[in-house]
Amino acid sequence: MINWYGWAALAFLLAYLALFYWGTFRAANAAGRTVWLIGQEGGHDRLAALGYRAAFSMALFGPLIWMNLPLVQRLDPLWTEGSFPLLGTLGLISAGTGALIAMVAQLTMGASWRVGVKEGATGDLVSGGIFKFSRNPTFVGQFLLLVGVALAIPSLPTAVAPLLFIRLASSQVRSEETALRAAIGTEYEVYMASVPRWIGLSRKKAS
Repeated sequence: MINWYGWAALAFLLAYLALFYWGTFRAANAAGRTVWLIGQEGGHDRLAALGYRAAFSMALFGPLIWMNLPLVQRLDPLWTEGSFPLLGTLGLISAGTGALIAMVAQLTMGASWRVGVKEGATGDLVSGGIFKFSRNPTFVGQFLLLVGVALAIPSLPTAVAPLLFIRLASSQVRSEETALRAAIGTEYEVYMASVPRWIGLSRKKAS
């Protein structure tokens, strides 16, 4: 059984994914070219693209499959059928907050929005708004969203989803930083020195 807060967390996830793809489609139309760059380089980049899809698929479809398979539910030590409402409420708050952060980050990037980074196809540096507190607020929001679903609907697939996501995001962020340093140069290095990779207050003022 999935309680109301579990369904609400899944609704946040589904709504976010719909807005994410809609925003990406609009950005591509405005730019006159694809902004979906992740996976184009092959190798680790392509593996990351597949991993992200797997993480969000596990979070979205895992509970729906589990609720129709009683045997799997019994074998899953995390499946609690909504027995902990406080945990579910915290998950709902996390999912809603994460979805909001991720969408604000995408909107703030505007014409610079890219899904992944590719040499020669980076946008202008965005350092205002929510990007004053995190160099990667989209990843932060997406991680909180997945954690929220895992708390609202504890199960093996929802628990694995945020762990897989953050492992891939941590690796990809380092690759993107290398590409952005090469493309933007000193301006990006100053930004890196001023704003945390994930979240926090500025370490020092850019100069």
